[in-house]
Amino acid sequence: MEALNRDAWVGLSVQQKEELLRGMVIHFPAGMQYKGLETFERFGQRMETGVFSYEEQRFVFVPGDRVTLGWDRWQDGMDKETSADLLETVSEYGVEDVDSFLSSQMSPVREVYIAPMLVECTNRSLGWIEVTEAEAKAQENAYFAEELEKFKLSDLNQYELHQEFRLVRQGEAVQIFWFNEDLTLEYLIEKEIEAGFGLLTEDEWEYVYGGGCRTLFPWGDSFDYTMKLKHFGSLEGVEGIVDVEAVPDLSLFEEDGRPYDLELPNFFGVQFAGDPYNYELTLDASGNMMPKGGDGGAMICGGTGPLVGFLPAAAVYYRDGNAGELDWEDMIDYMNYRRVIRLNDL
Repeated sequence: MEALNRDAWVGLSVQQKEELLRGMVIHFPAGMQYKGLETFERFGQRMETGVFSYEEQRFVFVPGDRVTLGWDRWQDGMDKETSADLLETVSEYGVEDVDSFLSSQMSPVREVYIAPMLVECTNRSLGWIEVTEAEAKAQENAYFAEELEKFKLSDLNQYELHQEFRLVRQGEAVQIFWFNEDLTLEYLIEKEIEAGFGLLTEDEWEYVYGGGCRTLFPWGDSFDYTMKLKHFGSLEGVEGIVDVEAVPDLSLFEEDGRPYDLELPNFFGVQFAGDPYNYELTLDASGNMMPKGGDGGAMICGGTGPLVGFLPAAAVYYRDGNAGELDWEDMIDYMNYRRVIRLNDL
C-alpha cells in the first residue's frame, strides 16, 4: 500500500494515519493493541508514527522506503577532533589509510526497498531466559542454591556463572536468568513465525537504525564527544579522551542520572543496545545469522578508546568480520533480537 511508504506517510493527516493504523490491527497476532500516534525526533530526522502494544512490549510502525545502504565514502567528512582521534588510534595498530580501514569494516553500498513494518521498540536477550527461583532450582544445578543465597547477602548488583545462570539485583528483588543452551536459530525463526512475527534482516536493521542516512553515524560523519556511553560514562569535559594513552579522571565517569545516549529512542521510536559488547541478531539474504550493532567488545577491549571502540555500536553500516569465527553458544551469550511484522502484504 503506497500510503505506508515514508514519502506518502508524512503527507497524511492525523485522521488518515489513525484510520490506517487502526485498520492494521486485525492482521496482527491476537492481543496486539493500537495505542495512538507519537512523534519521535532525533539526529535531524522526525517521524509521527503509530505505537502498538503486545504482551507489555511496545511496537512502532516504521514506514517503507527505497534507500541506499552501506558505506564507502564520506558525505560531509570528519571534523578535526574526530580525524585526529581516529588517525592516532588506528595508527597504533599499523593502519595508515583511515578511509580504507573504515570501508573494510562496513557493509557494501547497495540500493534496496524496505517494506513497511511493525518493529519491536526494544530488543531482548537471545541466550538468557528469565525464570522464577522455583524454576531455577528445578534445573538441579549444583551451584545455584548456594550462589543465590550468597548473592542475596552480598552488595553485588550482578553475578553470573558463565553460560549457566545470571543474578541481577532489582531493589529488594533478584532477577534470575538461565542460559538457553538448547536454542537454535532454526527453532527461534520457526517459533516466531508461528506466533506471527519475523526477525529483522540486515537491510532492515540498517534502515531502522540510520533511516537511510549516508553518513558514518546516524547524526553525521564526526563523533559526538558530548555523549554518555556505557563503559566510559560522560565524555564531555574529560581531558585526554582523544589521547588513547591518557588515563582520564575516573570520577568524571561516575553515574550522573543521565541515560546513555545510544540507548535513547531514535526518530522511529526504536531503541538499541548502544553497547559494543552486545550483538543484535539479523539475517542476511540467505537467512543466515548476520550480527549487527557490536563486535563482542573486541575493539573496546583492545584499548581503542570511545571513538573506535564504539564504531560497532554507533556506525550505521558496521559489520563484524570476525563474527563467523565464533561458536553459536558464544554468540548467543551476548546476542539480542527483536520481532517484526512486515506489512507489504496488507
